[in-house]
Amino acid sequence: MKIDRKWIVMAALLAFVLAPACAKKEPEVIPPPPPVTEKAPLTDVEPDTAPAGPVDPVEKKPEMSLQEAQASFEGQGLLGDVFYDFDKYDLRADARERLAKNADFMKSAEGSAYTFTIEGHCDERGTNEYNIALGQSRSTTAMDYIASLGVSRGRFKTISYGEERPFCNDSNEGCWQKNRRARFVITGRS
Repeated sequence: MKIDRKWIVMAALLAFVLAPACAKKEPEVIPPPPPVTEKAPLTDVEPDTAPAGPVDPVEKKPEMSLQEAQASFEGQGLLGDVFYDFDKYDLRADARERLAKNADFMKSAEGSAYTFTIEGHCDERGTNEYNIALGQSRSTTAMDYIASLGVSRGRFKTISYGEERPFCNDSNEGCWQKNRRARFVITGRS
């Protein structure tokens, strides 16, 4: 089979004409936007020291953790433990005074921000079961008295640890007295 030259020339011309149309186009490069220039502030205040919004006249303090709040309030004498006589859960005069101070704090602006657990504790004498029941009676008596002073019961829960979490580990009356207590622990925020 003989191919005519004319067809070869025509095929070459067609390839020459169509080749640029089939070539891949390079993507068009878009130049980056011009840098943004900020307007200078209208005051003489440096940009990093200027307030970011409306100025609050009261500077807000960082929020304390519950443990930090507990230590702070106990250290200031605003919150404290209540102590009991051996094998008793009725409130002594000093316990009523301490509960009144605790109640005043709990009703204050600072104290009203918290919820509490009242822990009942006992000394090591007596059975575990008896001490759990006695510790519960101590925490309940403390809560009842605080509530009678105007603090909402909804801000409290009670628990008894009996003799399981002693404050002092010696076996003498001085140490046992420290263990017979109702302890007020900050456990949440109102």
